[in-house]
Amino acid sequence: MKFGKEYETQMIQEWREAYMDYRSLKAIVKQILRHHQKKQQQQRPPPLPSQQNGETAPSLQPNGGVNQVGEETGPTGLSRTISLYRAFSGLTNRSRGSPKKSHKQNNPLSSKRHHHYHLFDDDEDQVILINEDKTGTYTTTFLCSAEEGGDMDVQFFRRLDGEFNKVLRFYKQKVESVMEEADELSRQLNVLIALRVKVENPNIVFPNISAVSSASSSPHSTPRTPATSPLQVIKEVEQKEHKKDKKVYKPAPVEILDHIKIKIEAETPLQTLKSMIMGLTSQQNFSKVELKGAEELMSRAFVEFYQKLSFLNQLAFSKILKKYDKTTSRNTSKPYLNTVDHSYLGSCDEVSRLMSRVEATFIKHFANGNHRDGMKSLRPKTKREKHRVTYCLGFLSGCAAALAISIAVVVHIRGIAKSEGRHQYMENIFPLYSLLGFVAVHLFMFAGNIYFWGRYRVNYPFIFGFEHGTDLGYREVLLVGAGLAVLTFGGVLSNLDMEMDPRTKSFSVITELVPLALLFCLLTVSFCPFDIIYRASRYFFIGSVIRCVLSPLYKVILPDFFLADQLTSQVQAFRSLLFYVCYYGWAGDFKKRTHECYESDIYKKLYLVVAIVPYWFRFAQCVRRLVEERDKNQGLNALKYLSTILAVATRTIFEMQKGRYLLTVAVATSTIATLFNTYWDIFMDWGLMNPNSKNPWLRDKLLIPHKSTYFIVMVVNVVLRLAWMQTVLGIREAPFLHKRALVAVVAILEIIRRGIWNFFRLENEHLNNVGKYRAFKSVPLPFQEAGGNKSM
Repeated sequence: MKFGKEYETQMIQEWREAYMDYRSLKAIVKQILRHHQKKQQQQRPPPLPSQQNGETAPSLQPNGGVNQVGEETGPTGLSRTISLYRAFSGLTNRSRGSPKKSHKQNNPLSSKRHHHYHLFDDDEDQVILINEDKTGTYTTTFLCSAEEGGDMDVQFFRRLDGEFNKVLRFYKQKVESVMEEADELSRQLNVLIALRVKVENPNIVFPNISAVSSASSSPHSTPRTPATSPLQVIKEVEQKEHKKDKKVYKPAPVEILDHIKIKIEAETPLQTLKSMIMGLTSQQNFSKVELKGAEELMSRAFVEFYQKLSFLNQLAFSKILKKYDKTTSRNTSKPYLNTVDHSYLGSCDEVSRLMSRVEATFIKHFANGNHRDGMKSLRPKTKREKHRVTYCLGFLSGCAAALAISIAVVVHIRGIAKSEGRHQYMENIFPLYSLLGFVAVHLFMFAGNIYFWGRYRVNYPFIFGFEHGTDLGYREVLLVGAGLAVLTFGGVLSNLDMEMDPRTKSFSVITELVPLALLFCLLTVSFCPFDIIYRASRYFFIGSVIRCVLSPLYKVILPDFFLADQLTSQVQAFRSLLFYVCYYGWAGDFKKRTHECYESDIYKKLYLVVAIVPYWFRFAQCVRRLVEERDKNQGLNALKYLSTILAVATRTIFEMQKGRYLLTVAVATSTIATLFNTYWDIFMDWGLMNPNSKNPWLRDKLLIPHKSTYFIVMVVNVVLRLAWMQTVLGIREAPFLHKRALVAVVAILEIIRRGIWNFFRLENEHLNNVGKYRAFKSVPLPFQEAGGNKSM
């Protein structure tokens, strides 16, 4: 892989604007190369051998490395346990009120501003002169600009300086940000240690070492504690360390808990209701439950913080300068890279030292001193591609295609499409299999989303909040969809028998139960507790489903409302599930392929309710966000879903009862809902139709290079949103299509529209993260100052 592609793949896409623009610099070098080749061809007619095409990809070299930090050792294992009670000295060694460490203390070049670097090889002529002004901005003067073609070299170094200064400013900003975050984590960890002392030893008082010594010499002192007590062990260990290292470690002051408030986010509806009821009269209760929750939040915060540090430092200046030197036969890389090394970017070692401190702290306080387990938690898990996934995908796809062809052949040979049992089959069996078909189509569309998100560098694992290494690729999702398609087509093929027993007028019980067995298998695999078939992803999905169902009682996050949007496109699947219950339950006789579901009042009411439920989930989520975030857009979004609920309800009632008045109401409500939803899709969810953007009527930043694609999908979205006209206009049956098949086709079109919406919705979310440099999850910290809303 060439360096340019490797550099692109290793970028944090949300920080893309802060990286060096390697492509533009390489384009200038190619212009210089063409100029030199043309000049040499004019001087020497024989063509020169091509020496510029080969390019290797050296590995990026971050300034900050990962050091292996050992654990504290003591005379016994108990001493390490007691060390967890000591006050934490901090990650950055900066006191809260002390001034921040200046770069001038580390960088010898910072004491002199507005100076020149005369750094070049003595055997070579001086080519560039690098200047640093008072603001820390570097400017390179090309001393051979009078030569022919020198204007391109000047352009190259001007662009190189701009990229270097951009990277330098971003690096300074990020280093200062992570140092402030490290100070906050240090204060939070001190509170956690105090909480650990309070919970695990509520009756123990930790005085100073001097106080203990004076108390023990007093005639009225209390009896000595046993040698095995935590207090005595701390004293002994600290005295030994005091004699050895001349350093006394004091236990964390428990009094700090009087000035803090534990704020652990509610994880269940019960906790939410309890916090609402007890919020006004709550008292500080230091329990093991709160300790466990605080430790989990702090552990996650340390992991995210460490991974943020790991990506701070990647440079490509060395590669582009070597390419320039190779093209021009000059020696500019050495003096320029010496400047980079002596700048804040090259000389600041705060990140590497901070990484070492984070490793040691995490291993000690959250991994029980186990270095291997601690580093395993800190380092992101790399996902390994498996060849068997591709093999199984190809095998199952071939099986699904063969079964589909077999169904078409059987239908043609037996003349099932024109048989007397066609209507009976479509009214009774087809709705059962259509549920599995809807799920399979949605999986295929989602696999396509994952493929194109990856192709256009949309950081969907970060947006959804997947744990490292647990996100599924498009092959895995296609594999699940292909497996479901094989089961569905196999079931359809076994259920195509149109013959019945002439005496009992009944079909075979085994074949009639095939759809129910397939549904049972689907639900069993989805909720299977064993570590098979992507358990992490299934649990993530189940958790999102639970939060959707109880959405007013849960804090709304992106995966939850994204899933609820998917459910709004599966209304017909919900109705098919209801038909399962009716057909195999109170109003159906599956042995004779007959039912009275459409005549049942209960079924009619539930038929309306299940269509409204997905939209209710999104409405409740918008109301919750409106209350919490005070965002007016969430209120408008709630009105949008309320208008959709009214449109679906009126269309369903019109479908059941007919009437001119119901037709008018259905058309009016559906038109309003369609216009509202279309506007929201294009303007709000996709961020398009901005007349003042760099790309007229689109947006400033686009991931797809072909702008016409955005206009096409906007038109397609509008057309597919008009599928409701099939219901209102009374189009029940199309040529060669049964009315049940037509309903299924309309439902599949809605699923396809949702798949298209998914890509551009996450593209817009990704670009918003890029604009704000959001690349890592923000973990809420467990402690805040009492009487305030700010963290400590």
